[in-house]
Amino acid sequence: MEKGTFGKPTDEDKAWFAGLVPDHPDVTSRPMFGNVGGFVNGNMFLCLFGQVAAVRLDEQGRAELLAEDGAEIFEPMAGRPMKDYVMLPPAWRSSPDGDRLAAMWVQRALEHTAALPPKETKVPKETKAPKKRR
Repeated sequence: MEKGTFGKPTDEDKAWFAGLVPDHPDVTSRPMFGNVGGFVNGNMFLCLFGQVAAVRLDEQGRAELLAEDGAEIFEPMAGRPMKDYVMLPPAWRSSPDGDRLAAMWVQRALEHTAALPPKETKVPKETKAPKKRR
């Protein structure tokens, strides 16, 4: 797959992603750029872009996952990698042990990301009232 060309997820892709999202009280899923992400304390730890899932890991975790055949740094737009995220090997979706491996890495991503400072919620800027005409 060419970097930065993921397409839109199908219903099957979304169902697979939903199965990866841990049942945890601090975890939420929400749409993101036509795809979907898993968040803890406002920080994304898991995302689905087209058929590809990526997890947020620390440096050691990234190195370990990148050693797996098919894992790559996540690059949602060509030339714009998200250095903290690694794509889960696509072949895991159809391998007998793939769900267990994916779940293990998602749990590791959740633990890493949950330890990060919570993301501050953005306060919308006040809009100026239109000037009254005289």
